[in-house]
Amino acid sequence: MTDTVFELRRYTLKPGAREALIAVFDTHLVETQEAVGMSVLCQFRDPAAPDQFVWFRGFADQVARTRALPAFYGGPVWAEHGPAANETMLEWHDVLMLKPAAPGFGFKTNGLERLPPGTADLDDGHPYLVAIHHLRPDAAEDAVAIAAEAIADAVRSTGGEVLASLISDRSENGFARLPVREGECVAVTLIRPAVPQAIPALEAALRGIVPGTGRAPDIACLIPTARSLLR
Repeated sequence: MTDTVFELRRYTLKPGAREALIAVFDTHLVETQEAVGMSVLCQFRDPAAPDQFVWFRGFADQVARTRALPAFYGGPVWAEHGPAANETMLEWHDVLMLKPAAPGFGFKTNGLERLPPGTADLDDGHPYLVAIHHLRPDAAEDAVAIAAEAIADAVRSTGGEVLASLISDRSENGFARLPVREGECVAVTLIRPAVPQAIPALEAALRGIVPGTGRAPDIACLIPTARSLLR
């Protein structure tokens, strides 16, 4: 089943704790989340922010999200490994709940295979960009979708590949234990640059789009961990 609900989760960690979190996450918290009905899509280091860990996960729909989250966070795997993960974190509530900007604009993971536990990270892993464009909180759905398409067109003009084009899902959060950012409206684009040398032009194209608020987009260049499904 294709996922229709996504979370972009950005954690601020204690200084020097990122590798400890990645070790716990990639070893113990990938397949175990998927076993209760979630998709762990990609997880990243941010080279420019050594105390940041960024990842996306997906759900078939809101009902599946409301069912899967308590199953995992109330289950034995989180009871065993959650304390070690939490020990690395200063902030864990920077979370955007998202949906595809249009049908077919979510993550496409068919045919992708995750590398096995214990796989070593590559220092020269292919970079990805994530861009968060801010719209007015009361922006209409069609206006947000149009903005997302304009952002995708700008990416393609540089030769970049849009891996996911997502917009705010303003549904009620069905699992209050894990808060999400509310009262915001965003377009989130995950991008694979054609080549690393194209990143400056890609960032310039993304910064040239300021839909509605005058606020500059948040853009990060990310490197996937060894067990990220999207590599």
